Amino acid sequence: MDFAVDHRLHGKLTIVTVSGELDVFTSPRLRETLVDVVEDGALHLIVDLSGVEFLDSTGLGVLVGIHHRLQAHDGTITLVSAGDRLSRVFHVTRLDKLFEIHPSLDEALQAQPEHPPTADRSGKE
Repeated sequence: MDFAVDHRLHGKLTIVTVSGELDVFTSPRLRETLVDVVEDGALHLIVDLSGVEFLDSTGLGVLVGIHHRLQAHDGTITLVSAGDRLSRVFHVTRLDKLFEIHPSLDEALQAQPEHPPTADRSGKE
């Protein structure tokens, strides 16, 4: 399967859908997309990894980096990880303690507050 990354708005949330292998070759494309959406003002992301077949440390590094970038602006990142393989990766690396992870996009959406706080670049609500 070819790597693909796309994003769309869902209310105040931005849903980023990733599919294929997320590795040293494809991670820069994911990082570029995530940085672009954050720089465009998105503060609350759901990254749907349910179509990801393989995830290496460079992919994890991109997700951690975006988490820190969002956290600095009171933003959030939630992950969707439907497969046991990815869930094990997050568990073994203890990143399941850093990220809120849901088994489906529907569950991730239901877990979001109806109106996530909005903050401008200065951090004021």
